[in-house]
Amino acid sequence: MGARIFLIGFMGTGKTTVGEQLASALDVPLFDSDQEIVKREGRSIPEIFAADGEVHFRKLETAMLTELAAGGPAVITTGGGAVLAAENRDMMKKSGFVVCLTATVEEIVRRVENDPNRPLLQGGDLKGRILALQEARAGLYEFADLALDTTGRSLADIVGEIVMKLSAS
Repeated sequence: MGARIFLIGFMGTGKTTVGEQLASALDVPLFDSDQEIVKREGRSIPEIFAADGEVHFRKLETAMLTELAAGGPAVITTGGGAVLAAENRDMMKKSGFVVCLTATVEEIVRRVENDPNRPLLQGGDLKGRILALQEARAGLYEFADLALDTTGRSLADIVGEIVMKLSAS
């Protein structure tokens, strides 16, 4: 496997968990674009959002994705909003195999309801916020080479399907 695999999808769809297992199965490094930004900036994503705003964070995200897309074989997990910039979508499509993970709204709520590191979900009505963000991002994930619903599926099954599609591509 000589390519980069990008895992995209809305927050709470399983990108981090699937990414860890997929990188292990393929024996390639794993890079989480959000965690790479946190390491480089020396502060959490909520701190970046609070101090500098979402626009600044999105610039950091594009710069990090550009750097990771130019590297060697790897699994690269992205933040849920990485698809907002057309530049990011084009870069991922041109430099790797893109897998979009999805899940039901109820499953996303269950997975993210106790996570304080999601600045776009703070402030009540979690399901309403998720639905509004999903509506705002409708169609932005459709460039993926493969789309998988992670709701109710085992990790081994999801990773197995991705590996099978990769060997067929």
